[in-house]
Amino acid sequence: MTDTPQRTRPLRVLAAMSGGVDSAVAAARAAEAGHDVTGVHLALSANPQSFRTGARGCCTIEDSRDARRAADVIGIPFYVWDLADRFREDVVEDFVAEYEAGRTPNPCLRCNEKIKFAALLDKALALGFDAVCTGHYAQVIVREDGSRELHRASDMAKDQSYVLGVLDDRQLAHAMFPLGDTVTTKEEIRAEAERRGLAVAKKPDSHDICFIADGDTQGFLARRLGRAEGDIVDESGTRVGTHEGAYGFTIGQRKGLRIGTPAPDGKPRYVLDISPVTNTVTVGPAAALDVTALTAIKPRWCGTAPTAPGTYTAQLRAHGGESEVRAEPVDGELRVTFTEPVRGVAPGQAIVLYDGTRVVGSATIATTTRATAAAV
Repeated sequence: MTDTPQRTRPLRVLAAMSGGVDSAVAAARAAEAGHDVTGVHLALSANPQSFRTGARGCCTIEDSRDARRAADVIGIPFYVWDLADRFREDVVEDFVAEYEAGRTPNPCLRCNEKIKFAALLDKALALGFDAVCTGHYAQVIVREDGSRELHRASDMAKDQSYVLGVLDDRQLAHAMFPLGDTVTTKEEIRAEAERRGLAVAKKPDSHDICFIADGDTQGFLARRLGRAEGDIVDESGTRVGTHEGAYGFTIGQRKGLRIGTPAPDGKPRYVLDISPVTNTVTVGPAAALDVTALTAIKPRWCGTAPTAPGTYTAQLRAHGGESEVRAEPVDGELRVTFTEPVRGVAPGQAIVLYDGTRVVGSATIATTTRATAAAV
């Protein structure tokens, strides 16, 4: 196998620059490799001041300015593209609708799918660019037959392949991740940025949802969906508390339940189920969260789709561990069985399958089968 596209012929590269250190160093490395690089910052809010400020997100006026300064230092052209309407429809509205339906979405994954590698890539190709470059930690490996595979980053501590598992063959053919094949600590990336004269070298990383300005997801949803008081019940259906909106809970949640009545065994209770139809939240013991199987919908394959059952490892959260599974595509869905039960699996989350370090594909969890209860 050969390595990633940046080591082949010089390309016309559009570097998505968020205003953070990773995307700035990625753009600098692409330019240093001899590519014809143009930087672009995506304006994702019609009112940037309503998004996070103080270098905590990726959608602020400050971030746009930081990205422009980095492009000036690298010596590449720079533009700001307004994708606010597309972002609102495909990411923000999807986020709200998923919570309203009792599911747990991943907005960063949706942004990569719909914005950075759909809207942005389509526009880049229409303008004659060969590839889109981002600061994600993942690798695109080019095989001898010219096909491409998405692999985990060399440094597992920074691997971001989970949120890229939605990329298909066409998108992988035009993706460039200059940071993915380097085993370096974040401190070394920052040191490299400082050596290059990039002012973002010491800028804090963003960990929160960029379009929720104060980090209060429940408050954001309440403002969008309104408060709707409902019951919190135990597994027998007995009312043990109330809530102000079922959308404010996720499967596996322990904190913030505000249940006045202790459990009979005195142990903590967790959210087991969310019913938007009855506006009811069901709670119970941790053991009741054990999931043995699931069905996922809307699979997207990073290469040829599997046609038969296979053994893989699966990742269920952006920063979660791997679990061994048996997976089979059936009638446009993905049926997955876990070798060992896993906990806290919520409909709406993505399951990403791996064959070693190679990303096989991603799908959205629709239903789960629990060890001690029926599917929810």
